[in-house]
Amino acid sequence: MRRLVGWAFVLPALAVYAVFVLRPLASTVRYSLYRWDGVGPSTWVGWDNYRTVLTDPDLYGAVGHALVLVVFFTGVPVPLALLAASVIRHAAASGPVRVVLLLPQAVPLVAAGIAWSLLLSSTGAVNRLLDAVGLGGVTRAWLGDSSTALAAVGVIGAWVLLGLCTTLLLVGAERIDPALYQAARLDGAGLWQEIRAVVLPGVSRELGVCATVTAIAALAGFDIVYVTTRGGPGEATTVPGLEVFSLAFAQREVGLASALAVVSAVVVLVVVAPVLRWSR
Repeated sequence: MRRLVGWAFVLPALAVYAVFVLRPLASTVRYSLYRWDGVGPSTWVGWDNYRTVLTDPDLYGAVGHALVLVVFFTGVPVPLALLAASVIRHAAASGPVRVVLLLPQAVPLVAAGIAWSLLLSSTGAVNRLLDAVGLGGVTRAWLGDSSTALAAVGVIGAWVLLGLCTTLLLVGAERIDPALYQAARLDGAGLWQEIRAVVLPGVSRELGVCATVTAIAALAGFDIVYVTTRGGPGEATTVPGLEVFSLAFAQREVGLASALAVVSAVVVLVVVAPVLRWSR
């Protein structure tokens, strides 16, 4: 009887998941094996679309750009969030600090992209600040220079994700037994020793969630790149999400777009799976 009641609750969720996740995924895999413009008849091409994805420099280059963004989206906000969570936990007035750190999550990504585009323009606040401190020689249109555009997009993504990671890690740090913090202080541990010996082992699950969310945001990103650079200058900031959008709706190559989407999903799984395993 209990099993029947359990299945009564699970089956509706499974049905929704099958309709809105598994069915579109299966359709994407099927479309990837055809040459189709989305309207007319389709032609079976087998693995040709995947071969194109793996040999076309523009397409596999977009996957490489996404992997570079993982370094910024994950490698910057997660360590900073771990440090910020440890500091905020000891702060007397941590409430306002939490609000400030969470503000990027409340700002729509389109608005954040537009704001950062203005800040990083050739006449933006970043260049004016550099001029004021005597570094006018390094000023440039950060999003318009092919050598700095991808890194600039990465900085924007790191800024957006820092608040989320800090909140998750702060919740994990507050869940740790206070006796461990007291023992560390009695042993003369400073902030860095406390982070290494107490906080880091205690928030391993939260770290796994942060790394997973940020890595997926980098590998499946679209909105920040579309608003700030649209893949430019040239192909310097193209990412799989942007290429899929362009192939499917501008070039009408639905099969090739589907193959790129499947390859991107596999890359996400390859990157995320070790993180999830470690966090357990």
